[in-house]
Amino acid sequence: MYAVIKTGGKQYRVQPGDLLVVEKLDGEPGADVAFGEVLMLGDGEAVTVGAPTVAGASVAATLIETRKGDKVKIFKKIRRQGYRRTRGHRQHETVLRVIGITADGKETKWDGKVDLTTKAELDARARGLDFATLNKSKKALKAEAAAEAAPAPKAKAAPKKAAAKADAPEAAPPADAEAKAAKKPAAKKAAAPKDDAAE
Repeated sequence: MYAVIKTGGKQYRVQPGDLLVVEKLDGEPGADVAFGEVLMLGDGEAVTVGAPTVAGASVAATLIETRKGDKVKIFKKIRRQGYRRTRGHRQHETVLRVIGITADGKETKWDGKVDLTTKAELDARARGLDFATLNKSKKALKAEAAAEAAPAPKAKAAPKKAAAKADAPEAAPPADAEAKAAKKPAAKKAAAPKDDAAE
């Protein structure tokens, strides 16, 4: 069974299991989306055309992601006038997985599992990159690396040293220190003041 639905001013032919890219819709990844504007239904040879829509028919889908589409370049030029303008635009779009079509009490469902992996993650995997770190800034990555490399903070060392000094018994000065003290030359005597008169 297939259906032709209308959304975002466009028409799409869908059947269960199709991956559909449409104009931006509201909703979070994993949300269920229902389309009530079914313009046509097809089931084998039987085709039902709506006037303008098929009564009681609906298409169910699961929202996978909302993203920006491919860039479109807009280039304007007027020859011999030196006029050139280049602009770019990326349209927002929503990616859906069609999971079922319901019409006249008959329902066709897709028996697969909806994978919520985004296109950006698939592209990163194809290039051999880690998607988790791809969108982080260089500063954030450096900060994380520094935090992992830095050892755990140590307790204050000053109290430990003070406690170690307090616990240690007073040691006698070494014998070398006594020998050096004995060898010190005697202090020089102050010179006697000279009498100016004698000279």
